[in-house]
Amino acid sequence: MRAARATGLGVSACLQVRGRGWQHAGMAVDESRRGRRTKFLVVVDNTAECRVALRFASHRAKRINGGVVMLHVIEEEPDAQHWVSVAEQLKEEQREAAEHLMQDLAKDVLADSGIMPEFVIREGRKQDQLLDLINEDPYILALVLGAAPGTQGPGPLVTQLAGKASGTFSIPILLIPGTLSPEMIAELT
Repeated sequence: MRAARATGLGVSACLQVRGRGWQHAGMAVDESRRGRRTKFLVVVDNTAECRVALRFASHRAKRINGGVVMLHVIEEEPDAQHWVSVAEQLKEEQREAAEHLMQDLAKDVLADSGIMPEFVIREGRKQDQLLDLINEDPYILALVLGAAPGTQGPGPLVTQLAGKASGTFSIPILLIPGTLSPEMIAELT
């Protein structure tokens, strides 16, 4: 297994390559530990509803002495497949952007709840990577998704997972309205 270093928040965080993805190893699971540390999984991107879902998950995790896992999936661009060098360059740029996003979000979670979240960056179909991660980590006990406000719908992932795909998950899916205020989140968690 290959490892790479990522810096941020004044500390180095080790990212381990797992198959086609990267996993933050700073909060490795101690298999000899008694009991479980409940983790809330949040699929992250640059949307406002993602930040609301992350705030909800981190507040809930803090309340129960749990953890937060942030997943970002880099989906393949079908048009870039014809140009291998372009596709590789695009993936590298997307990975760097994802790492910066994770660092920024982690700062917010740490400042807000005192929890340092785990980072997972993967490549592939979002739903497949989500299911794989849930199956690989027995401590992930809930998926938290932010629903976009407005007339355009809650977002493609929420639409997909709240429908037929919801039966394929072995854990609860928590849909958090993107309009929840910090006060309302504090009250609910």
